[in-house]
Amino acid sequence: MLRFILKRLLYGLLVLLGVILIIFFLFNVLPGDPARMMLGQRADLSSVEAINKDLGLDRSLPVQFLGYLNDLSPVSVHNRTDSSNYWFFNKQKYSSANVLFPLGKHVIVLKKPYLRRSYQSKRDVTDILSEALVNTLLLAVVAMVFAVFFGIAIGILCALKKNSVTDRIALVFSVLGMSVPSFFAAILNAWIFAFVLVDITHLNMVGSLYSVDDLGRGEYLELKNLILPALTLGIRPLAIIVELTRNSMLEVLSQDYIRTARAKGLSNFKIVFKHALKNALNPVITAVSGWLASLLAGAVFVEYVFDWKGIGVVIVNALDKYDFPVIMGAVLFISVVLIVINILVDIIYGLLDPRVRVH
Repeated sequence: MLRFILKRLLYGLLVLLGVILIIFFLFNVLPGDPARMMLGQRADLSSVEAINKDLGLDRSLPVQFLGYLNDLSPVSVHNRTDSSNYWFFNKQKYSSANVLFPLGKHVIVLKKPYLRRSYQSKRDVTDILSEALVNTLLLAVVAMVFAVFFGIAIGILCALKKNSVTDRIALVFSVLGMSVPSFFAAILNAWIFAFVLVDITHLNMVGSLYSVDDLGRGEYLELKNLILPALTLGIRPLAIIVELTRNSMLEVLSQDYIRTARAKGLSNFKIVFKHALKNALNPVITAVSGWLASLLAGAVFVEYVFDWKGIGVVIVNALDKYDFPVIMGAVLFISVVLIVINILVDIIYGLLDPRVRVH
C-alpha cells in the first residue's frame, strides 16, 4: 500500500511540474510588457530596464523558469550576500524563512511558496488569492451540497418511477443541465429570478457575500446573494448526479439480493434506503469528488456574471489588465486542488479495493 501511495504522489508531482511548465511558458510568450504595465504613463527607458532587472526579465527564458520554480518551491535557494533576494527574483526577506543549511554563497531555506507580485496593485498574489478563496470555496461547497442533496433525491425518484412522466421530465432537464454553458445559465437565472420574478424572490442580479450599506454604516452580510450563483454553479453536477443515481439504482434494484429482500417482506423504504442506496452511491461519490474541485474552475464565469468576489472575478479582472502573475497564481492554485483531490480519491480507492493497487 505504501508503494501505491508513493507512486500516486510521484505521478501527482510530475503532473504539477508539467502544469507549471505550461503556465510559465504560455504566459511568457503572450504579448505585453510587464514593466510598462507597472509604470504606466511614467514609463521611460531607464525605468523599464530597472523594472525588467528587478523582475528578472533581463535573463534568458530557461533561467527565468528556474527562478520561478525556486519561488514556488517550499525548499529554495537564497543569496547569502543579498538578504533582499532569493536565488533569482523573490523579494521577500530570507530572514523570515527557516534556514536549513548553507551552500557556498547561498543558503537552503524552508519557506511558503511565493507566487510573485501583481503588476497592477504590487500586492503579493498569495494575499490576493487568499482574500478571494473564502468566497469561492463557500460558493463551491454550497453548490455541491445543493447538487448532491437534490440530485440523489431526484435520481431515486426517477429510478422508482422508471419511464413515468416524472422520470422523462427529469431526464430532459438533466440533459439540458449538462448541455447549457455556465455563463448562459448564469445570465438566464439572473434575468428570470432577479428581474422577471424579483417581486417574488427579492434577489439581486449582482452582489457578493458582503454588501456596503448605502447610509455609510459599513459592510453587512447578505446571504441571499449566494442563492443564484450557487444554484447556477450546481446545475451541471446536479444533472450528472441525477443520471448516475438513477442508472445505478436501476442496476442495483435488479440484483438478486434485492429480490430476496422483497420476498422476505421488507418494506420498500428499507429496501431502497438500507440496501439499495448505499450500494448505488459509489459512482455518485466518484462524481462528487471530481466535481468539487472542478467547481473552482467552473466558478469563473458564474462569479463574473453575478459579481461574486471570488477567484473567478480575480482571474477575469487580471485577464482584462494583463496581470500575468495573478492569472498564473490562480490557475496554478486550481490545478493543485485538482491534483490533490485526484490523488486522495486514488488512495481511497486503493484502500477500498485492493485490485486498484495492481495497476
